[in-house]
Amino acid sequence: MKIFLVTDIEGAAGILNFEDWCTPMGRYYDQGKRLLTEEVNAVVDGFFAGGATEVLVCDGHGWGAIDPELLDERALLQRGQATPPWPFTLDETFDGIAWVGQHAKAGTPYSQMTHTGSFHIKEATVNGVSVGEFGKMALAAGELDVPVVFAGGEDAFCREAEEFAPGVITVGVKRGCNSEEGLEDVTAEVYAKSKLAAIHLAPKKARKMLREGARMAAAKLKANPGSFTVCKLDPPYEMKLVMRKRECDPDYPPVLYQRHEKSFIGTLNAPYTQE
Repeated sequence: MKIFLVTDIEGAAGILNFEDWCTPMGRYYDQGKRLLTEEVNAVVDGFFAGGATEVLVCDGHGWGAIDPELLDERALLQRGQATPPWPFTLDETFDGIAWVGQHAKAGTPYSQMTHTGSFHIKEATVNGVSVGEFGKMALAAGELDVPVVFAGGEDAFCREAEEFAPGVITVGVKRGCNSEEGLEDVTAEVYAKSKLAAIHLAPKKARKMLREGARMAAAKLKANPGSFTVCKLDPPYEMKLVMRKRECDPDYPPVLYQRHEKSFIGTLNAPYTQE
């Protein structure tokens, strides 16, 4: 049983803000990578305990957020842009796809460090359906008939995953404390510094919960793979990105599109157009 594990860092317990914990310039970046890698190890251990035979960890954070030396020796690590870029190296040989350290999509109330790809994106939709980083990858997995089995991260992300992929096992490790009120028309730079308040589980407790959730997901996948579903959309596909104003580039296009007649994965790899 082969699992593709997507990672991000903002949704891990103990990651307190973006500037200090999520960038190479941050004073706690190495500690942040360790916190995420330990969560990944807990999930990897849970998957193997539930019957997995292979786990590929796909480091999905822009600057990278996995410490290779700390990674569970049973896991494989993917880092760097594949060809084509989407869906990284996910293909039909995988039995399930999972997430850990993930945050909610842009515009989600009571989430922390909320964004979709970057803080410059106000909203992303596919054929009118709102999606975040999770939703895009989940739709790609659905096109490949790979079940969405596990989602670990902040509570708001878990609710997003449960709505988009019924049957998925989720584990929340922190809860955002700020709504979206007053943020509708702020710049990307202001939005990036908003919504930092959250209540975190202790990292050790979070890891225990993540391990058990992954074990349950693997066991469920092994026993009943048909119990996992994901939102399905019909072609043709149109991805619409509504952008926030940017102080650094006030002339940036307010709306961008990607389109493909037959394939959602093709849509993700399509060039951006302004109309």
